Amino acid sequence: MSYSLNVFVIIILDNARLLKYSFGEIMKKIGGYIILALLTAPSLVLASGRDVINIVGSSTVYPFATVVAERFGKASKFKTPKIESTGTGGGIKLFCTGVDINTPDITNASRRMKKSEFNRCQKNGVKEIVEVLVGYDGIVLANTTSKQQMPLSLRDIFLALAKSVPAPNGSQTLVENPYKTWRDVNPKLPPNEIEVLGPPPTSGTRDAFAELALEGGCKTFPFLKALRKTDKSRYKAICHAVREDGAYIEAGENDNLIVQKLVANPKAVGVFGFSFLDQNSDIIQGSLINGAEPEFDSIADGDYPISRPLYFYVKKAHVGVVPGIAQYIAAFTSENAYGEDGYLTDKGLIPLDDAKRIAVRKSANNLQVLAL
Repeated sequence: MSYSLNVFVIIILDNARLLKYSFGEIMKKIGGYIILALLTAPSLVLASGRDVINIVGSSTVYPFATVVAERFGKASKFKTPKIESTGTGGGIKLFCTGVDINTPDITNASRRMKKSEFNRCQKNGVKEIVEVLVGYDGIVLANTTSKQQMPLSLRDIFLALAKSVPAPNGSQTLVENPYKTWRDVNPKLPPNEIEVLGPPPTSGTRDAFAELALEGGCKTFPFLKALRKTDKSRYKAICHAVREDGAYIEAGENDNLIVQKLVANPKAVGVFGFSFLDQNSDIIQGSLINGAEPEFDSIADGDYPISRPLYFYVKKAHVGVVPGIAQYIAAFTSENAYGEDGYLTDKGLIPLDDAKRIAVRKSANNLQVLAL
């Protein structure tokens, strides 16, 4: 067997860490013991003995991924994957730092990966990404069951939470948000002060909320809707910007913590995924949005206006290097998990239709590479 001069060998140092060195560098490492020499396949340089799948990302996908991981660890020969809730944006950023074995294998996302994020991955050597669509989720605006259920329109949400809104006098000018109470926004709403606990900008829930709820209300104003055709960037800046005067409070990536704060503060409203409402329906209730209840069927049917797809992304370079990744994908996309009667529906996941699930399963298990 022959090798080029530009080869790598793996050596054990005194601290027992596996590192890679060029041939010239090894001459300086007399204290090490060569255990595996002359590797020419770049993918093998990744091997470091890590035997636990590392997953980061969305707090919304987190409870679903956790259930799959726990069952996967019990039912297979592989260890239970390690999952960290970093938010969608934060998770993708970590995922896209490179293919080094110390980077995440999988990132969960409560929105689709952006083109800019995909490009960052490509730039950093993460060339092959597998996208897995797992189902749908609704974004709810909820309050404690001890108070009145809020009947909100998308316009109400925009007027309550946008940084700049159309002037109350009806003119086609924008002013800094003047509304202090929900009744200021709509006389049919309670006189409670506007106090909304929601996710930070790194969260996919925040991104989806801005796109579906805020922008949904923004374009009910004809002059703002028309702006989209003439100045799309300004339109987006107006429709997606959240007020910063204290009415909207960034409550972190932990949606369970928001639920706890709603119980402690009955006048507050929280923004989070439907699954957290579903799991805590004895203490919190979702607001009606454009007359639709935040329920499993209304989200599945598309009647509920604030719903979004959920994903996870896999680093193909790590498949076969870190044990169990392919098997984890198969477990997550099995009918037993994300099927219509799968155990994830009990956690609040809204399943894909039959044809879509079959297509996603085939694509995921074949490790089909994403192209944006």
